[in-house]
Amino acid sequence: MDKISVFLDDYRKAPDGYVLVETIDECIKLLQNFEIEHLSLDHDLLDRTRNGFMLVQTMVKEKLFAKRITIHSANSVGGKAMYNCLKQAQHNLIMPPAIIVSLRPLPLHFFPSKVMQHYLDIR
Repeated sequence: MDKISVFLDDYRKAPDGYVLVETIDECIKLLQNFEIEHLSLDHDLLDRTRNGFMLVQTMVKEKLFAKRITIHSANSVGGKAMYNCLKQAQHNLIMPPAIIVSLRPLPLHFFPSKVMQHYLDIR
């Protein structure tokens, strides 16, 4: 199975080497068909009824995970809810504890090099 890194966002550009997806449906298809090395998720998407939190709930329900998951949403409430949902899944042994889950909000327009290092360090 091919390994890829995925960046879910409908506004920001994906970092180099990442597959950009704009909807949770696109993201679910990739999770089902590829080994995801790093999955970086936004909460607020164009489709207001299908957001990043819904994706995380589906991931937990269907046990679709990546080796590393970053919540990069600038929506602090939505991002924390996504993070807490994944951490609870780890606590409940639904999601393997070896999966690295991090909450690292990204600005909408500019990615400082120090912030981008998170995407380059662990692959």
